[in-house]
Amino acid sequence: MPDKAPEPGNSKPKLPIVSQVSAGGVAFRVTGDTIEVALISVGKENRWQLPKGIVDPGETPEVTAVREVREEAGLATELLQLLEKIEYWYVGNKGSQRVRFHKFVYFYLLRYSSGNVQDHDWEVNEARWVEINQAQQLLAFKSEKQVVTKAAKRIALLN
Repeated sequence: MPDKAPEPGNSKPKLPIVSQVSAGGVAFRVTGDTIEVALISVGKENRWQLPKGIVDPGETPEVTAVREVREEAGLATELLQLLEKIEYWYVGNKGSQRVRFHKFVYFYLLRYSSGNVQDHDWEVNEARWVEINQAQQLLAFKSEKQVVTKAAKRIALLN
C-alpha cells in the first residue's frame, strides 16, 4: 500500500495507519516487607522496561502477557487482573514501508509462581528482580512508571 497523497496545504504525504496490539505484565513477588518486580533490559541502549510483546493471531492479551513474561523474563506467573490499557502512536516500518502505528498495550498484574530471571529470552540483554520503588527510577517509559505505581497500590490491597 503506497503512501497517500498529501492533503491540500500539507507537503507531506499521509502514512498508512496500522493498528498494533501488545500485552505485558508487572510480574511481582513479595519477600517479607519487600515487593519486587521483574524488569528487562533491551536494545543497544540497555533500556529498562516491563516485559511485553505482540498479541499473536488467535491469542488473547491475557495469554500474551503471561507468555511474554515467561519468554522475556524467564518467569511463570499467575494472572491476577488488568492494570492499564495504554494507547500511543509511533512511526516505523512494516516490511519495507513506512507506516504510522496506532498501538494499544494491555498491562496485567501477574503473581510470580516459579522460574529464574537468568532464563530470559535471547532478545533480552538482562532480566532482573528490582524493588518496586527502584523500578520507578530504572524504567525508560513514563507510561510504564505509571503502570508500576498502580501495581504497587493493587499489591498493597492484596496483602
